[in-house]
Amino acid sequence: MKCLDDFRMRMGRNELVPIMIGGMGVDISSSDLALEAARLGGVGHISDAMIKTVTDRRYKTKYVKAKQAQYKYNVESSDKSEVKFDLGHLAEATQMHVEKTMSRKQGSGLVFINCMEKLTMNAPKETLKVRMSAALDAGIDGITLAAGLHLGSFALIEDHPRFRDAKLGIIVSSLRALQLFLKKNSRLNRLPDYVVVEGPLAGGHLGFGMDWAQYDLATIVTEIMAWMKAENLDIPVIPAGGIFTGSDAVRFAEMGAAGVQVATRFTVTRECGLPDDVKQEYFRADEDDIEVNQISPTGYPMRMIKSSPGIGDGIRPNCEAYGYLLDASGKCAYIDSYNREVAAHPEAKRIAVMDKTCLCTHMRNFAIWTCGQLTWRLKDTSLQRPDGSFQLLTAEHVFKDYQFSTGGQVQRPELEAVAA
Repeated sequence: MKCLDDFRMRMGRNELVPIMIGGMGVDISSSDLALEAARLGGVGHISDAMIKTVTDRRYKTKYVKAKQAQYKYNVESSDKSEVKFDLGHLAEATQMHVEKTMSRKQGSGLVFINCMEKLTMNAPKETLKVRMSAALDAGIDGITLAAGLHLGSFALIEDHPRFRDAKLGIIVSSLRALQLFLKKNSRLNRLPDYVVVEGPLAGGHLGFGMDWAQYDLATIVTEIMAWMKAENLDIPVIPAGGIFTGSDAVRFAEMGAAGVQVATRFTVTRECGLPDDVKQEYFRADEDDIEVNQISPTGYPMRMIKSSPGIGDGIRPNCEAYGYLLDASGKCAYIDSYNREVAAHPEAKRIAVMDKTCLCTHMRNFAIWTCGQLTWRLKDTSLQRPDGSFQLLTAEHVFKDYQFSTGGQVQRPELEAVAA
């Protein structure tokens, strides 16, 4: 009976344990988590979601405070078109986070950064170019293009000296999306170094409509790999979403996948950036506590725990401080929903907004609990204390369980290994 350690993931000259930890923002995929993956010979991600908030927290910078002070005059206005990001500060924050992460890197694995196209930031192309270029300048091993088709993203960095040196990959949820990307970028003579195929059971934003349950990861992966073979394309394929055990991963490796991307089981590790009390909510969640809804202002369906305190919360839009989802015209769907409810309830001290959420504020405050569909199984991966709480795991324990487990089993930790 094979285990995942019987396989290796090859990216150029790198031979890796075929485990990639996905890029969960905001700082849920922390530097500590990514560095553990690299130390153990796999691939870890940090995320550039709300990067200035991350550096303010971790490195005591003042980027958010400065932006909020600069645009304080605009707080009461529904027109956010003037609320721009300082591109110099954005580059500084990205470089700082990447450099401080890479300076601690050990082991034979790699550290990538997850770059979301849907962080439009009131200047989509300009801010995306700065984020990617600054990460490359700071020595990141690779960039994974996420949350969107990224048809023009490669072109934004084609003049960067590391454009052909760093690993560049894309997340897709269909063969059609991959074909569109490759066609658009054919003139660059630069193929992706890997393709993450994210299925319908993944956490956070989904690359599907509300009909997500009609799709199946294995079917999509099979279709993409067959097309690649017919086109003589040798690009590593990395399935993601709903891969809960090492045996699940082995099934994809035996299909010819280069490796797997996993994230849900790492949300309850000590190295994960979620607060410990929120990790307990993930442990406690049952299957019917998980929902896919349309409250994200991005327009993408999003999977989360339905008791997330940010759902329905009618907080005033915080675009002057954050504003990561403002489009090129300074608009965000939450602003429209918020203004509608304020107009409908002029005397109310606090309103509820049910159809959209202020995603920037609530992700920053860990109040939207995004999760994979199989989060309800997390309680079976650890040990429960007499007080009802669950022991947190180590990233090394979860990583090695994926690497060495067989027979569909999940190895629970030893009690003394996780005692506080």
